[in-house]
Amino acid sequence: MINFNIPPFVGKEQEYIRQAIVENNKICGDGPFTKKCNQWLMDKTGTRKALLTTSCTHALEMAAILCDIKEGDEVIAPSYTFVSTVNAFVLRGAKIVFVDIRPDTMNIDENLIESAITEKTKVIIPVHYAGVSCEMDKIMEIANKYNLYVVEDAAQGVMATYKGKQLGTIGNLGTYSFHETKNYSMGEGGALLIRDKEFVERAEIIREKGTDRSKFFRGQVDKYSWVDLGSSFLPSEINAAYLYAQLEEAEKINNNRLASWELYYNGLSGLKDKGLIELPVIPKECVHNAHMFYIKLKDLEERTELINYLKERGIASVFHYVPLHSAKAGLEFGRFHGEDRYTTKESERLLRLPLYYGLKDIDVEKVISSIKEYFKVKEK
Repeated sequence: MINFNIPPFVGKEQEYIRQAIVENNKICGDGPFTKKCNQWLMDKTGTRKALLTTSCTHALEMAAILCDIKEGDEVIAPSYTFVSTVNAFVLRGAKIVFVDIRPDTMNIDENLIESAITEKTKVIIPVHYAGVSCEMDKIMEIANKYNLYVVEDAAQGVMATYKGKQLGTIGNLGTYSFHETKNYSMGEGGALLIRDKEFVERAEIIREKGTDRSKFFRGQVDKYSWVDLGSSFLPSEINAAYLYAQLEEAEKINNNRLASWELYYNGLSGLKDKGLIELPVIPKECVHNAHMFYIKLKDLEERTELINYLKERGIASVFHYVPLHSAKAGLEFGRFHGEDRYTTKESERLLRLPLYYGLKDIDVEKVISSIKEYFKVKEK
């Protein structure tokens, strides 16, 4: 069986977890390993502040609070994304304005954003699908023109860049995911990246249940108290210890995934040249992180056929998001601006193939040959 995903494991995770428990005697949040992860993220990305969180969902919820989202505000986002992207803002009372995607990258179409802006718009949320950046120059230009916040959902974007800038560091705020399915994992986890100085102190308070506890530990106040709204967004040290082992090997993991990605791309290019499938598009200004490898089939029916064909051969392949604007909650909490030319159509064609750290070349070759066999059978 070729699994769709196996969580990354580099070897030091158990030792670091042991250190957290036995040597550090610290397993709740903000211990030595959490601090090491935060520092690694700041050093790697150049962001002003990075705060590890319990999930990317919670990082987005923190971002919504920091942007001061209130009842009746509007937030612009793609419909082709995970529910957390918008749920964080709906929880604060916002209405989601969904905008169509580009068929090449599956990212929000930057040229459709401006017409979706109203006097109620407060935030634009670019989602960097598959670790390939949105057209951030255009998005930032629009945001600056209308005085809007930009919150990057870079859940899939750790180690990926746009014009040399790390994803998650270009907008006012950025979020990462360290879920089991991501390139670097702590089981459940995420991080908030903060570009703007004005957000740093309040972000620490929100993350610490609305208290100024961080100031207390730094000796800036003689006691801490409840000073703002907030929640418990601190991950366990055990999770942070697991993650730090992988961050130390980030380049190794990245290169391994990229090698598998390239093997897929080269191996399936013949089918692309025949017009049987479409392969991922990486714009020249983007450096991706091989978060996923997908192909696009003719339609939903062909995708379903291929999923079943691969399953019969012991290969797990999966589709991705059902567009949010067509979901029950999406209809209640949002509206689609303009025409859905690509969101639904492209989502029904996309199929994700197995890709994870340590995936064997022989398994990639088996997936490739099985897809080729499928089309040979179809031709008969």
